[in-house]
Amino acid sequence: MRPEWEVAARRGSVEALAWQLAEGADIDARDRHGQTALMLAAIAGRGEVVALLSARGAALDVTAKYGLSALMLAVIRGHTEIVRRLVAAGADRNLLGTGAPGFSGKTALDLAVARGDAEQVAILGAGDAA
Repeated sequence: MRPEWEVAARRGSVEALAWQLAEGADIDARDRHGQTALMLAAIAGRGEVVALLSARGAALDVTAKYGLSALMLAVIRGHTEIVRRLVAAGADRNLLGTGAPGFSGKTALDLAVARGDAEQVAILGAGDAA
C-alpha cells in the first residue's frame, strides 16, 4: 500500500482517495498488517471513505490479523454507522474471527452482542441496513 493511500484512508480524505483511484491506485492494496483502505476507514470511523470505497468496488470481506473484516473492525470500534453502511453494501455477516481468544470463532453479530451494543445487534441480526 502506498503511504499516501494509507494516510488518505486514515484521515478520511475522500478527495485524495478519489484522485488516487483515478490515477490507478489499487483499491484493495494492503498495508504491512494486511489491512485494506476500507478496513482502515472502518477502524477510524470514516463513513464517507467507506461509502466511496464500497461504491467503487472495494472487496468488503478481506480479512487481516485475527481474521477480522472491515465489518468486524467497525463493530469492535463501536462505529454503528459504518456497520450499517457495510451491511447495506453486502458485507458478509457470517465471517468468523480467528486466532485471538476474544475473536476466534465469532461473527460480527457475536462481537456486537459481547459489546452490549443493541443497535449493532439489531442491524447485524436482522440485516437491517435502513
